[in-house]
Amino acid sequence: YMEQVGLGDRIRNKPSELSGGQRQRVAIARALVGEPVIVLADEPTANLDMKTGGRILDLMADINGKNKTTFIFSTHDQHIMEHARRLVKIQDGEIVDDGEIAGGGS
Repeated sequence: YMEQVGLGDRIRNKPSELSGGQRQRVAIARALVGEPVIVLADEPTANLDMKTGGRILDLMADINGKNKTTFIFSTHDQHIMEHARRLVKIQDGEIVDDGEIAGGGS
């Protein structure tokens, strides 16, 4: 998955030799390597630029389609929300909205 997150050329680098965004992509690759059924991600594109974040979301959508992996994100990022099929809004520890998105992501 290191190639898929754009870090194939950094596979031998130590964490201290990587930027915050690169470390975040390594964490995503590590989470995916075991082909889990569910991935929980807190702000998965927070340290990434829009282009790289978009590629990561596309990768996750592809994995969702091929492997049926469910991705659950905690986010404040509207861009991520636009890729969702379902949004659950939590406020003060309680679910205040829960619904599927018409024409939502994958």
